[in-house]
Amino acid sequence: MSNQTFLDRPGAADYIKAKGLPISAGTLRKYATVGGGPRFQKFGRRVVYNPSDLDAWVDGRLTGPLSSTSDPAAQRAA
Repeated sequence: MSNQTFLDRPGAADYIKAKGLPISAGTLRKYATVGGGPRFQKFGRRVVYNPSDLDAWVDGRLTGPLSSTSDPAAQRAA
């Protein structure tokens, strides 16, 4: 049996905030409705997040290191 820990929506927001990135539980709720957010699962009616899915989502939204806002990678992230 897996020893996986899941996070509820406020816990997922806190997990991402602990990485220094601003996000709220309400934003995660919106992303779950309109798309574009991290993968989630349902436990009954409750939404839960796997920390590895949160990490993958954050990594996918970050650019690599930039030296200028005119760097082509910065414009792709906008």
